[in-house]
Amino acid sequence: MPETYSSAELLGILRGVRTIAMVGASAKWQRPSYFAMKYLQDKGYRVLPINPGLAGQEILGEMVYGSLDDAPGPYEMVDIFRNSEAAGVVTDEAIALAAKKGIEIVWMQLGVINPDAATRARAAGLKVVMDRCPKIEFGRLNAELGWGGFDSKVISSKRRRVS
Repeated sequence: MPETYSSAELLGILRGVRTIAMVGASAKWQRPSYFAMKYLQDKGYRVLPINPGLAGQEILGEMVYGSLDDAPGPYEMVDIFRNSEAAGVVTDEAIALAAKKGIEIVWMQLGVINPDAATRARAAGLKVVMDRCPKIEFGRLNAELGWGGFDSKVISSKRRRVS
């Protein structure tokens, strides 16, 4: 059964975070991690891209780091853009670095679900969100999706009845 998170819980996390380490950040503009990073930056977050293959380069004006340990702290949240299996290793690194880097939250992206890693993180005192996107949640919780017609009942595939 999927985990559920209240809107208040997610909003509390997003309001409490200022800096995010994004593991799996991409320099390719068409990748979800790229536009999630750009969106979060536009909303005032500092996003530190983590990608060993791009370490030393820049993405959206931020230096890319090879690991969570290489990235300068503090950062409150680790956003994981990796597969579910790899999320376990990233979560373990976040747990080990939590005190040193100020990590409070491990956030696993859409489709990324690792219950064992979540259990370890929670046992270490970290908050965990799985199978959610902070970009999407920020927009949903701040009523930014209405302009596109999402859940607004303004845009419909049904033809309007003419009276």
